[in-house]
Amino acid sequence: MIDLKAGRFLIVCGWLAAGLSLAVPEPGRAADAFPFGEELLLDTPPMRPGKRMPGIIVERGGNAVLDLWCKSVPARVELTETAIKIESAPLPEELPAMQSPAQCTPERIRADTELLAALTQVTAWRPQKTTLILEGSTTMRFKPATN
Repeated sequence: MIDLKAGRFLIVCGWLAAGLSLAVPEPGRAADAFPFGEELLLDTPPMRPGKRMPGIIVERGGNAVLDLWCKSVPARVELTETAIKIESAPLPEELPAMQSPAQCTPERIRADTELLAALTQVTAWRPQKTTLILEGSTTMRFKPATN
């Protein structure tokens, strides 16, 4: 026979275990919620001249491409339930073959540098309907490409 104190202790332990199982995220939940393999475009007004919009594509293995206003940079993304870390290659000196110097104004090149710095300072992510929110020194919103 279990005494009253031991019985209460077992009930409290059971409630604690049940509560913890609800608080601990399910394995793979981050992987299910993160939009791997999708082209996501920065939710911002276009910068003229040119039609290119910044975006990211993150593959399941963590490899990523950061498409900036003029240039593209390979990156590595580490992801947990709510945390994210983006490590990128340096910004290349040369323009991509499809970009002309007239499209990549000094303003757009400067914006590349600022956007790359903001992306590498991101520390948290969360989905919000169809939008991916990245938070760090700046909060950025990325939406799926519709083209």
